[in-house]
Amino acid sequence: MWKVLGSRYLAHEPWFTVRDEEVQLPSGHIVPHWYVLEYPRWINIIARTDDGRFVMISQYRHGLGRADYELVAGVVDSGEEPLQAARRELEEETGYGGGTWREYMILSANPSTHNNLTHTFIADGVHPVTAQHQEPSEDISVYLFTADEVRELLQQNRIVQSLMAAPLWRYFAEEHLL
Repeated sequence: MWKVLGSRYLAHEPWFTVRDEEVQLPSGHIVPHWYVLEYPRWINIIARTDDGRFVMISQYRHGLGRADYELVAGVVDSGEEPLQAARRELEEETGYGGGTWREYMILSANPSTHNNLTHTFIADGVHPVTAQHQEPSEDISVYLFTADEVRELLQQNRIVQSLMAAPLWRYFAEEHLL
């Protein structure tokens, strides 16, 4: 384990919190600046309708300056369980809900610098339950894709978010959809 010798926040914003730590490695070597990005837990959902179509979204992402296809994803709010957040986000972003849910996998965006985990859920048999309820910063388009279409998007690098591509590739491998 690394020993934290000192820690200070450089930024503490709603979507960007970073702390600078001085750490000592087990070898005794001291690293004067190790940056940790603090985030709440994240969720994403592989959602499928009764007829097997994948519920996916597209929205502009300013970091890359483009829109790509994505799974529904979001933040686990304080006091909320990941499954509760996943159900909420699917309904808010797409208007879909219901179905049978199970946690599928837990990933880290980067365990070297991020302090949070992403919980991926599979929701089978979802269906429209309400209208979308987007936040002011969201402009989300909803798509229903077949397994062949999702596989093609993956193969063409049209799903670039690694925390979404990894669970989809695993799902396709386990379901023999490759």
